[in-house]
Amino acid sequence: MEPFRHWPKAELHVHLEGSVRPDMLLELAPGLTLEQVQQRYRFRGFAGFVEAFKWVTSFLRTPDDYAFVADRLLAQLETEGVRYAEITLSVGVMLWRGLNPVPIYDALEQVRRRHPQIDVWWIFDAVRHFGPEAAWPVVKLAADRATDRVVAFGLGGDETRGPAHWFRPLCSFARRHGLGLTLHAGEMAGPRSIWQAIECGARRIGHGIRAIEDPELVTYLREHRIALEICLTSNLRTGAVSNLEAHPLRRLYDAGVPVVLNTDDPGLFETTLSQEYALAADRLGFTLAELQDLAAKSFHYGFRYSPLQAEPYESPGVIL
Repeated sequence: MEPFRHWPKAELHVHLEGSVRPDMLLELAPGLTLEQVQQRYRFRGFAGFVEAFKWVTSFLRTPDDYAFVADRLLAQLETEGVRYAEITLSVGVMLWRGLNPVPIYDALEQVRRRHPQIDVWWIFDAVRHFGPEAAWPVVKLAADRATDRVVAFGLGGDETRGPAHWFRPLCSFARRHGLGLTLHAGEMAGPRSIWQAIECGARRIGHGIRAIEDPELVTYLREHRIALEICLTSNLRTGAVSNLEAHPLRRLYDAGVPVVLNTDDPGLFETTLSQEYALAADRLGFTLAELQDLAAKSFHYGFRYSPLQAEPYESPGVIL
């Protein structure tokens, strides 16, 4: 995984809760055994992943727990050459579990200040399949901190059970308050899900790999510089692709679609950002020059610095 580890790069799609490795979980929950944890981490498919994610988050109960995870994640990112990170917080899950996100956020900010080597920003994420009513408190909390370190509103969860057009008013609210928008789409559902995310104003798409099925969509993404947050190991483990050689990253890159390599949930998927770059080289034929290009351009699509965010939104006129 050398020389990838030493390249300056950005990580734009990483879930804090999904960064919990087995050894970290044993520290958070000493009553567990390594065998119990490893069994949970051997999930299959997207549904199995969601259950594993829920199980892991059940052991995050206090601001100190979240701070512990953030400290470990940022330390890991430092070793990976990450200089800019947008870390997704599952605020929708926190609220569903009856937790108060405010003291958790404050604790995370204290951790961020202890890692000045990385320019860290936060994305507040709602859960699609919880519905719009559950997402409103999330976007309002994000808007309250839009002048602080919260840079975007995100939408994750099962896109087949919560289509993006349900959330258009929330996304408009987020944009009016200066937040970036990144929506998971085109992971387990087809191109229409991505079109709907674009209609909501998304400037980045979480995963988005099924865009390759729609040539018109590929052209739109390229011309409007809407980046896809690509997570190779995640797509393999959730069953979004049958094998890495079938992953459309190579074709999307060759078509000129903006793409950024990420880890998604590095603890649950047992990966690192350097490993994602290595997979692109070893399994998809990316050259060192192409990967250096990806690493350099990864900064361009960060919400904090991207000039794209100043562009007026032009609707593609998609009928939903």
